[in-house]
Amino acid sequence: MSDRPLKIGITCYPSVGGSGILASELGEELAKRGHEIHFISYEPPFRMPAGPRVFFHPVQVNSYDLFKYPDYTLPLSVKMAEVSRDHRLDVLHVHYAVPHATAAFLARSMLHQEHKLKIITTLHGTDTTLLGRDPGYGPAIRHALEHSDAITTVSEFMRRETVRLLGVQRPIEVIHNFFEPHPAEHSRTEIRRELGLADGEAMLLHVSNLRPLKRLDLLLETVARLKPQLAFKLVVLAGANPAPLLAEARHRGVADRLIIRERVTDIEGYLATTDLGLFTSEVESFCLSILELMSVGCPSVAFAVGGIPEVTVSGETGLLVPFGDTEALAGAADSLLRDPARRSALGRVAQTRARERFSAAIIIPRYEALYRRVCGA
Repeated sequence: MSDRPLKIGITCYPSVGGSGILASELGEELAKRGHEIHFISYEPPFRMPAGPRVFFHPVQVNSYDLFKYPDYTLPLSVKMAEVSRDHRLDVLHVHYAVPHATAAFLARSMLHQEHKLKIITTLHGTDTTLLGRDPGYGPAIRHALEHSDAITTVSEFMRRETVRLLGVQRPIEVIHNFFEPHPAEHSRTEIRRELGLADGEAMLLHVSNLRPLKRLDLLLETVARLKPQLAFKLVVLAGANPAPLLAEARHRGVADRLIIRERVTDIEGYLATTDLGLFTSEVESFCLSILELMSVGCPSVAFAVGGIPEVTVSGETGLLVPFGDTEALAGAADSLLRDPARRSALGRVAQTRARERFSAAIIIPRYEALYRRVCGA
């Protein structure tokens, strides 16, 4: 295929989560490089860019008394087929297999044979590790993957788990997540003032959709284990209702250490203000939040689970401890909060690693090469 700009459809969950954020930023970077991007979802993705060559097509989901639960897959597939036909899309790139890969397969079936629409499915995490185990979903996920023109995952861990849980025999390409920070809208001083942080008070940051796999119980247990004389606040950028987290923090007596903000758009401002990231997931396909912090020179402490060791190297760009060992995790956080020089040294190496391995300049050409290879097949 020539080097002409491509017409690419992107479908993702528009909520605050790694798959939707990656899809939005991928669309932004592809549009910068001259490609035409069409987002297809029930609402605009959380970080969907505005600008030339970026379009949004809403999926209308109706509720009928006939159905106990509203159906999204069929309206999504119809909208995918409509956008693909009307805009002559080359590729549908679906993020998170359920139900996007199945809907893409149905959409392609609706098109005339001469429209050689290609489907690329990117697996992000629980679409494999959680739903892949479910007998009500696993066979459908496997079928959709078998009918995709290419499959990618965001980590080698996810590739292995997909093969193990779903028995996928086709090639799966690992293309890691990336992050390209925008200029912050607010300064460190403004963010600290808005958060009410006192002079000398450290800021720990946790960013997540607050799902059970994030193990917020272990997050609060770690906070409780940090020495009382240590001056810090844990700032949580929440992608879901934080009420249960706040209630549990009150129960554990650490609510005074917690500051919660919801649906933050100036992520870069908060990242640049952070002294240390804190993550307690029991499984992670990648952990985009750790990479976001690395990109601004901030290390994190976390459990060494899933794809996290592919992102951050313990002792070089952050500190990792065995899953569930909150005492060790609190000790790691305490040691870095008390040693700004070491924290800064880890941050510098982390930022270099982010630029050299996980920047848009490294990752976007891999997606472009994949699109052209698939379209030329």
